[in-house]
Amino acid sequence: MALDTEAGVASIFDATKFKIIVIGVLAALAGLMSGLDIGVVAGALEFFARQFDASTVAQEWVVSSMMAGAAIGALAAGWMAHVLGRKRSLIAGASIFVIGSLGCALCWSIPSMIVFRVVMGLAVGISAFTAPLYLSEIASENTRGAMVSTYQLMVTVGIFLAFLSNTYFSYSGNWRWMFGVAAIPAALFLTGVLFLPYSPRWLIIQGRHKEAREVLLSLREDPLEAAKEIRAIREQLEVKQHGFALLKSNPNFRRSLALGIMLQAMQQLAGINIIMYYAPNILSRAGFDATSQMWCTAIIGLVNMLATFIAVGLVDKWGRKPILYIGFTVMALGMAALAMLLATDMSSQTSQFIAVFLLLIFCTGFAMSAGPLMWVLCSEIQPMQGRNLGISVSTLTNWLTNMLVGASFLTLMNTFGTSGTFWLFAILNASFIVLTFLFVPETKGMSLEVIEKRLLDGVKLRKLGR
Repeated sequence: MALDTEAGVASIFDATKFKIIVIGVLAALAGLMSGLDIGVVAGALEFFARQFDASTVAQEWVVSSMMAGAAIGALAAGWMAHVLGRKRSLIAGASIFVIGSLGCALCWSIPSMIVFRVVMGLAVGISAFTAPLYLSEIASENTRGAMVSTYQLMVTVGIFLAFLSNTYFSYSGNWRWMFGVAAIPAALFLTGVLFLPYSPRWLIIQGRHKEAREVLLSLREDPLEAAKEIRAIREQLEVKQHGFALLKSNPNFRRSLALGIMLQAMQQLAGINIIMYYAPNILSRAGFDATSQMWCTAIIGLVNMLATFIAVGLVDKWGRKPILYIGFTVMALGMAALAMLLATDMSSQTSQFIAVFLLLIFCTGFAMSAGPLMWVLCSEIQPMQGRNLGISVSTLTNWLTNMLVGASFLTLMNTFGTSGTFWLFAILNASFIVLTFLFVPETKGMSLEVIEKRLLDGVKLRKLGR
């Protein structure tokens, strides 16, 4: 009888774990969709530009318009997540993904493409804010880090799959299918989101305590754990958000806000998205033919995805700053070596393979460091009362800087040459090593409460942690 009882309890635990995994995967599909939308333009741009005779500036607008939409979506997402709820916001994002993908596939002019790229960006911005928030509120304390990291991992998976899809359709030059095929996983994502439970935290905010308890009981193996979590949520919600008041009255909060802005600007100015958006163009200037450009781009996407596991595995062992030092050093050296190589004759296969290798080195440096770690740091350095504002501002900075890079890269290459442009990014990455030393704290093993206390006590930014 006892064995039967134990077996029954074990089966309940297994069912609960399976349910959490399914919910986590469904919500993290928002990251996959974001990755697909980020990656698709790299392969489609050349074919689209050829059909509509798009100028360099027009191509930059096609690329960067998505980031403009993402900035707007990120701003709107905070209000949507609070008023409509996390689940309904994800449904809205999934619906917009479908509309944007089909719109880009069916567009009839350069302006129409830009409009639908903005629509796709809205979905990316909403999802980038809402999905990690939802995952963190659904997951237990012991699985929260892994669940939230799944979103960032799925972004890299989406970019890789977009590069593979681009390669397949590049043989026919069918850029419409490159965009349109993303509507299929978007529709599946929309269908799956409909079956997700509401966030228990949002339900408590709405005063729907009974529903919140039912959701948590279905997601936790121990009813006592669920009850403890509900009490913790209620206590935390007593800390009201006063971000704008804190911004005006507290110079220490202004310091953390400025640090968050700097971290996200560093992430984007490192240059990763010139690779994600313009890899075929760069490879073309390195002497690759059209087919080789697409396959090499797919390999770059694969390395970007796999290298993300390095950060996930080492961030809590080595710490944030050592990994950032390594990452920015690798990126600076990779960009400098590529700049020197591109200044030479690129007609030999040896030079071309070295160019791809250097791009892979750069992507590895980014994916293991600045890619995921800037998001981790931005979530750790903001005090509780100003956390919503702080994270919203840093996220907006990310998309605006992303847009700046996407809207200027081709012009930079036409003005300074390919080699000169890569020297610029090499110098930027070298300067980020200095900025990391001067301003970035080491927060490994530090509680958020201790970091906040040290910040508000006026401790120097670089000494907030250990």
